[in-house]
Amino acid sequence: MVRQILSSLIAGAFFCGTLGLAQAQQPAAKKDAKDAKGAAKNAPAAPAAVGGAEPTLIGQYGTWGAYTATPNGKKVCFALAKPSSSKTNPPNRPRDPAYAFVSTRPSEKVVNEVSIMIGYTLKPGSESSLEVGGASYAMYTQGDGLWIKNAAEEERMVEAMRKAADVTVKGISAKGTETTDTFSLKGLSQALDRLAQDCRR
Repeated sequence: MVRQILSSLIAGAFFCGTLGLAQAQQPAAKKDAKDAKGAAKNAPAAPAAVGGAEPTLIGQYGTWGAYTATPNGKKVCFALAKPSSSKTNPPNRPRDPAYAFVSTRPSEKVVNEVSIMIGYTLKPGSESSLEVGGASYAMYTQGDGLWIKNAAEEERMVEAMRKAADVTVKGISAKGTETTDTFSLKGLSQALDRLAQDCRR
């Protein structure tokens, strides 16, 4: 269910983010959200998120967009970014776009949960890792998603992500293709600070 929600929110957020990026870079935060909503409203229909709730872009910080949504009546806040570089071995294997996703869900008491939508079905039982700030964190796999294996390390990982220049994620597809995605972390700290203000309850 979580993976379904994330996938739906990403689809809607990417659509809204593409439309609202220019407006979101304007200085007034309230105008940002209003313009992003207006852009999405006047454009062709975005992919519907779970429960019919489409994400709203509330700010763009470097490579990270900050969004809010209310799938099934429950507020979700998240930061989203695409990789700055991707490599596959063997090269040129087709895959869907990858995304890094940091979400907060107040109704579930979840704060800054990191997940990666990798863009392909991962090899069942395979080991994946997220490397940031000189440390490597083991990630468990489910479908096309990655989550930290040891939840007790997540807060430390997020703090490292706030301070580092980039994060590298490695995975293996069901067909044996090895991937390495690098995400710039420019703007992540500001995006998370904005979400902390907008997602208190």
